[in-house]
Amino acid sequence: MTAGASLSGARAAPDTGGLARSAAAVFGVRIAAAGFAFGAQALMARLMGGAEYGIFASIWVWTALLGHASTWGLSQAASRYLPVHRARGEADLARGYIAFGAALSLGAGALLAGAGAAVIVLVPGVVAAPYAAPLLVAALVLPLFALQDFCEGIARAQHWTLLAIAPPYLLRQGLIMAAMLGALALGAPPEASTAVACTLIATALALAVQAVLLAWRLRRVLPPGPRAWAWRRWMGAALPIGLIDLAGSGFAFADVLVLGFLLGPVEVGIYFAATRLLQFLAFVHYAASAVTAPRIAEADARSDRSGLQDLVRHWSRLTLLATLATGLGLLAASPLLLGLFGAGFRSALPLLAILVAGHVVAAAFGPAEDVLTMLGAERLCAAITLGLLALSIVLMLALVPVLGVAGAAVSAALAVALRGWLLAVAARQRLGLVTSAFAGGAA
Repeated sequence: MTAGASLSGARAAPDTGGLARSAAAVFGVRIAAAGFAFGAQALMARLMGGAEYGIFASIWVWTALLGHASTWGLSQAASRYLPVHRARGEADLARGYIAFGAALSLGAGALLAGAGAAVIVLVPGVVAAPYAAPLLVAALVLPLFALQDFCEGIARAQHWTLLAIAPPYLLRQGLIMAAMLGALALGAPPEASTAVACTLIATALALAVQAVLLAWRLRRVLPPGPRAWAWRRWMGAALPIGLIDLAGSGFAFADVLVLGFLLGPVEVGIYFAATRLLQFLAFVHYAASAVTAPRIAEADARSDRSGLQDLVRHWSRLTLLATLATGLGLLAASPLLLGLFGAGFRSALPLLAILVAGHVVAAAFGPAEDVLTMLGAERLCAAITLGLLALSIVLMLALVPVLGVAGAAVSAALAVALRGWLLAVAARQRLGLVTSAFAGGAA
């Protein structure tokens, strides 16, 4: 993986072998991070018990979801705009984008967190009593989470993939676990409020490290100078991309949120444990997207149609094989891994199998989301994603009362697979690019 690329000059597209090595490095870091995260979640589940862990799981899901939303899509759109500004030598626009996105992400996160905290304080009973205190602490986490999400997007767009992912997914998770152990050693109660407070400390420290390193590296490739503001153009694409990302997060979290309304904390905790294992599978797509999405935008800026189709075809097949292999390995290891949460959590194994099947089917349709969002069809991608998210929620509301937690798993798997197929169809019809792993040639 290259150390970086100048934002003031064009850069040749790397070969697919180099991309594979970069993706493998990203995947390795995410797996290591998942190990820390999994250890932290298992530790918290054992120390807090099923009910308190279920409360913490619900609050963390809301924090992550709203934190991603607070960037208004500018984190994800960085992989579209910064490579183009780099290829065209538009350093002033690159400076403006970075400053605008950082300010908006931090400000939007703070406003959203403040509004939520005010409602909890001023309207007693608006949330259940066990959730109130940890939610107030989570309000402090939210703006920091949003800014770190934007920093990740900037680093990814500059091809600094390890700087993008190591602080939020490796350092932060390790610090959460260390902070939890330290807090309990000092006599803090094993409650959801303690876990959220540890998350606040870990997020602040990880963000500080990432921000300092990112600013230092940016100064080496983007010297201080004038800033240009094309915020209307940026937001025109960022908002649909943000909706896609928010809906994508919804696919990961909607099932947990719906279960939180329909079932008790213990059932939510068991299902959440299955989704914590599923994140290992999601890292395959993340690693491929982190490396290739900016290259898709660059190839289009160079009008390299043949290279673009070759890149998409190569990565669709590689991602499918990696997803299938990872899924099978995950299912084989899941009895042991789920047992780390406690004996009762092994009942999540059938749920995990259903969720894995949905993601493998979706992977067969290739990187259609990246193709659509990087090449100007983000509104169509957003419409499809939001529609499938709504369908998923409707299915959950219908199936959970009948099938329990299994209904949520079936609904989520069907929606993920159907979304992959519809996005692939859209990429071929709108852009003329074939994304399926089983396609034999260009469109």
